[in-house]
Amino acid sequence: MFRMFRVFGHKKVWVLDGGLPQWQASGFNVEKASPDDDAVLKSIAANRAVKRVYNGEQTNTISFQTEFQPNLFWALEKVAQNVTAKTYQQIDARAKGRFDGVAPEPREGVRSGHIPGSVCVPFPEMFDGAPPSLLLPADELRRKFQHAGISLDRPIVVTCGSGVTACILALGLYRIGKRDVPVYDGSWTEWEGQSDSDYPKVTAPGTA
Repeated sequence: MFRMFRVFGHKKVWVLDGGLPQWQASGFNVEKASPDDDAVLKSIAANRAVKRVYNGEQTNTISFQTEFQPNLFWALEKVAQNVTAKTYQQIDARAKGRFDGVAPEPREGVRSGHIPGSVCVPFPEMFDGAPPSLLLPADELRRKFQHAGISLDRPIVVTCGSGVTACILALGLYRIGKRDVPVYDGSWTEWEGQSDSDYPKVTAPGTA
């Protein structure tokens, strides 16, 4: 969600490091509500809003005007151009086995492998690994990327299987000051589904 808000121009966005487990581990309260309770509350709020409008009163609505940031969102052709131009370093967030083409993809009919020119940095490496998992400090994140052969002085685009875990790499890069990293939304699932002649793939021998 952090990434989606930023793509649509929202600047005041924060991420709770460690998520709900960290919140609970810190001793803060959580609320429990059933789906039925949630539906009732929404219905009551909607009815009140309709009543105010009916009576000519103003409702307390707030509209957010989106401002799409195309520099943070890459589509298929943009990646294809970069495979040739090599302007951006491509980092893949999937597990090494899937990246190398020796472990299966979770989606039926999708071969494993990677986009030519990509480097693998599995997204779990962004965390300290001890529950609740926290994002690594900036210095450790820098070392992770540098160890993978990534130059932090050059532009970067991130990808994964379907555009989700790539956002975790983007968050790690954001922590170390790389705040303009685009995500390839279609990622490997979209790329692998295209013709090999137009969109080349690196796959394990015997899997083409």
